[in-house]
Amino acid sequence: MLRALASLFFYARFLREFSALGFRRRQPHWKPLAGNYRGQRWLVTGATGGIGRAIALAANRGGATVLAAARDQRKLAKLREDATCPEQLLPIAVDLSSMTAVAQMRNAAQIAERPVDVLINNVGVLLNDFGQTEEGLETSFATNILGHFVLTEGLRDAGLLQSDSVVINMSSGGIYGTPLRREAMAASTAQGYDGMAAYATHKRAQVALTGLWNQRWNGSPRVYVMHPGWVDTAGVRSSLPWFRATLKHFLRDAEQGADTALWLAEARPEIDGGIYLDRSLQPEHCFAFTRRGECSAEDLHQYLEAQAARCLS
Repeated sequence: MLRALASLFFYARFLREFSALGFRRRQPHWKPLAGNYRGQRWLVTGATGGIGRAIALAANRGGATVLAAARDQRKLAKLREDATCPEQLLPIAVDLSSMTAVAQMRNAAQIAERPVDVLINNVGVLLNDFGQTEEGLETSFATNILGHFVLTEGLRDAGLLQSDSVVINMSSGGIYGTPLRREAMAASTAQGYDGMAAYATHKRAQVALTGLWNQRWNGSPRVYVMHPGWVDTAGVRSSLPWFRATLKHFLRDAEQGADTALWLAEARPEIDGGIYLDRSLQPEHCFAFTRRGECSAEDLHQYLEAQAARCLS
């Protein structure tokens, strides 16, 4: 009962901002995107569905060479078929929950031939049931945060993310309901597993990691974190059917969810903390309790580093 009331309060609090209502209210005040990405190389994870697909197709339409990473080869083939310039959309079939596969992809000639101008860490899953990868990781933890950590740090270490590169981490409005807690990040058993809490924690971790990377790397590359608002995706339909049933008339479409990522890649504003929504910098916290995390950004980095090393040793 308490959880239901908390959820009701959360959705009522953010409906005006995170739904399509917020997007439509703000959009008339924006300048149109130039949409010119000629000569750029983009790497988009989770590129075959929803927001990732919208980003990949828009970047390709703007002239970028898009490295599209996803698991399903048939969906990758369909993505390439739908691209404006199919010859500039390069499909990469990879299990992004496998650190071994992510490291192999990172080192593949297709990616390693020259630097990545824009990295979109987009792939994410919200699972209602506990599961583990072959490397012994909780599946959503591996997909949502550790895989992106391995990919991003590896690309930078290899010189494939440079001073003029941009990294965009796709977070979620769910961060406003959770602090950064390590015990909620990577469950080891099915007992008491809460997929929604895990997902929100992973997205909160993305915010913390973005700040730490900017602090350590001093804007070389620039790292942004954004959330797309409430978007009607296949993941929402399968994982949160009650949410979609209640708010389906208010959800954004994938193109609306992708807009801020495209704007960040184009505008490249100065790094100033926070999280972006609808081309505008927003606070990382709306409630005091989410500031009281039990895990610092440094602790998070050390934990992710140790988990990655265990998988790749």
